[in-house]
Amino acid sequence: MKASILHITNGDSTTNYMKKLQFSGEFITWREMLCEGKTTSDVGSETFWKNRFYFLKTAYKLNKQTFIEYTLKEYRNLCKKREQNEIVLWFEHDLFCQINMIAVVSWLKRYRHGYQITLVGPVNGGKNEKIQPFSMLNQEQIITYYQNRVTLSQDDIEYADYIWQLYCSDSPLRLEAIHKFNPMTPFQYLASAIEAHLKRFPSIENGLNIVENNILKTANSHHFATKNELIINLLQEDEIYGFGDVQYENHLRNLQKLFSSFNPVKLSKKGKDVLEKQLNFYGQIRNEETYLGGSKKYSFIYQSSTSKLLQITS
Repeated sequence: MKASILHITNGDSTTNYMKKLQFSGEFITWREMLCEGKTTSDVGSETFWKNRFYFLKTAYKLNKQTFIEYTLKEYRNLCKKREQNEIVLWFEHDLFCQINMIAVVSWLKRYRHGYQITLVGPVNGGKNEKIQPFSMLNQEQIITYYQNRVTLSQDDIEYADYIWQLYCSDSPLRLEAIHKFNPMTPFQYLASAIEAHLKRFPSIENGLNIVENNILKTANSHHFATKNELIINLLQEDEIYGFGDVQYENHLRNLQKLFSSFNPVKLSKKGKDVLEKQLNFYGQIRNEETYLGGSKKYSFIYQSSTSKLLQITS
């Protein structure tokens, strides 16, 4: 019997590009953004999907029909794929992809035990070169990536699952302590993605996290005629988070009190004071319903001087 392959990709652009290049095998597109909103470790369970829909409905006004058609139907297709000999994972280096990847590995550990699982990883071309998404590679490059894919050992699978369990726990403190302890892992971008994740908790200096501070800094140091111009710049400069325009739109909604105008883009006096760390915005932006993984975002603060998280006790 001819060996068959199932590709699980990080998005529709990768799937469509690979189909265009006539890669053999079947395709599943993992349509989630588990780097945002509450997650539970039991990927694919009813509780898991209920939490995800509640977050997407609340934060992004996603309706149930779209959620079912876009995400759940594709997940159900994944559940039906049992006959393939090899499962190939296509996930990029950024936080968005890395969190989705460890969630998928956790699911595979539980439901596809014993299958050959391989990982296609992006390659960093050099210090000053930006890692290109799969869909931007030429045919020769993407075939080389594919040929150099790595087979995950059971230890690798256990490690990714363990990091996922910690990501979904109600405290990021153990994740902070453990994520660097496996230098031999084939998940070469996971440690830097987790470090980026930890910096998303509010800073002790002004109550905003690294992403929110970067938005204010970018808005203040350039002249943008429209909010869309600001978002385009943020997308171009983002090298670790992998956010799309909808994520930056959501951040700007949460920060709107710190802007006097979006057309053109201008910070308010309060926004400039927060940016310059003359004012702490924590009390005004705090939201008990905001989660990063399994942890409440505003129950922890990030201390940049020590690169450590501290738990807030109430």
